[in-house]
Amino acid sequence: MTIRLYDTSARQIRDFSPLVEGCVSIYLCGATVQAAPHIGHIRSGLNFDIMRRWFAHRGYDVTFIRNVTDIDDKIIKKSAEQGRPWWSIGYENERAFNDGYDVLGCLPPTYEPRATGHITEMIEMMRGLIERGHAYESEGNVYFDVRSYEGYLELSNQELDNLLQPESEGETGKRDPRDFAMWKAAKPGEPSWETPWGRGRPGWHLECSAMAHKYLGEEFDIHGGGIDLIFPHHENEIAQAKAFGDAFARYWVHNGWVTMSGEKMSKSLGNSVLVSEMVKQWRPIVLRYYLGTPHYRSMIEYSEEALREAESAFARIEGFVQRVVDKAGGVVEPAAEVPPAFAEAMDDDLGVPQALAIVHTTVRQGNSALAADDKEAAIARLAEVRAMLGVLGLDPLDPHWAGGEGDSGEDLHGVVDTLVRLVLEQREAARGRKDWATADAIRDQLGQSGLVIEDSPSGPRWTLGPR
Repeated sequence: MTIRLYDTSARQIRDFSPLVEGCVSIYLCGATVQAAPHIGHIRSGLNFDIMRRWFAHRGYDVTFIRNVTDIDDKIIKKSAEQGRPWWSIGYENERAFNDGYDVLGCLPPTYEPRATGHITEMIEMMRGLIERGHAYESEGNVYFDVRSYEGYLELSNQELDNLLQPESEGETGKRDPRDFAMWKAAKPGEPSWETPWGRGRPGWHLECSAMAHKYLGEEFDIHGGGIDLIFPHHENEIAQAKAFGDAFARYWVHNGWVTMSGEKMSKSLGNSVLVSEMVKQWRPIVLRYYLGTPHYRSMIEYSEEALREAESAFARIEGFVQRVVDKAGGVVEPAAEVPPAFAEAMDDDLGVPQALAIVHTTVRQGNSALAADDKEAAIARLAEVRAMLGVLGLDPLDPHWAGGEGDSGEDLHGVVDTLVRLVLEQREAARGRKDWATADAIRDQLGQSGLVIEDSPSGPRWTLGPR
């Protein structure tokens, strides 16, 4: 049993060897909370939620850190535009992100540190880098001297002579235009903290280096994030941390984007789809299926057609689960182990598409067992399916989903259920008096409304059909 992961720094799939036997430490770059999350933001959290679940299934003790960047140029700009305190904007959107993670079934992180809660750690790191000759103060700013660190740009595989370092207004006094800001001098009206080099605020890259050191120590197993973070963010994190003396991350894992018309989903491009709006149109478990089942390194081109296909595919799984529960006369517990082919796929760089194929194959086998009235075999297949779906966070019998899918749909589902059951009682009365024409008409009318009626041993049951 060896889990293998694609390591961006090595540019190949590597066997995972933990720093501490039986444990895995993961740092994921989380939200910059200048706006509410779109599905591209949440995809990263969801992909690493599946990674975390798989490590836990394989018996690892997982420490999972997902940070919050609550001070940033974009947040400050929004504050000025809206005439609101920067911390008000950050907190509101932090809650929106957590709502998004929760509604899609992501497990909460072990710790979720905010950048502004770790200014002391950032000052300590800057002081150490200045003392070691890797950073310098200029006009109230603190910059990292990229030429002082020999391994700079090894992650992104760029040439230093061709480098264009992104920078923001006020980054004056650099010795080299390629140096990056670790600390930015205070501007009138902007939030700031006191340091030995004057008042100011942290640069984005410094925040994560300091928080990873605080919660995971000098060395840890996996650092994750979207592919857009490879440069400059992750490259600059590495430079700061290693120049400070940390060994830092042993593996670098990056997920692909959600795109629209071939471009990365982005608020600034105006092509984003907010999670809060999506869960009003689609069941959250279906949205998780859509975002979580492609391979984490692949791009997802957003379309409603693809979402409808995901909805239909998951409905086939869900229908099988419910039929076996009806047949068994109660809940069937998940199997202790997943099928070997599923495990092999997940061990191979979290091959969720291949693993999902095993789920659907097992569902078909279970349906065949139901058709043959082989109750024991059907129950055994359901136990395997539940074990596999549990790893993917998609088990419809899990309390997170079985108890309702969040405030956006729970109350409405109850109302619809009451109304549909009244109509079904009328259909049953028609069937009881052998008025087959009326019974069939009721079923057909419900079908035209998007409901699928299925007669089961415990009585008629309704589900939402494909759109």
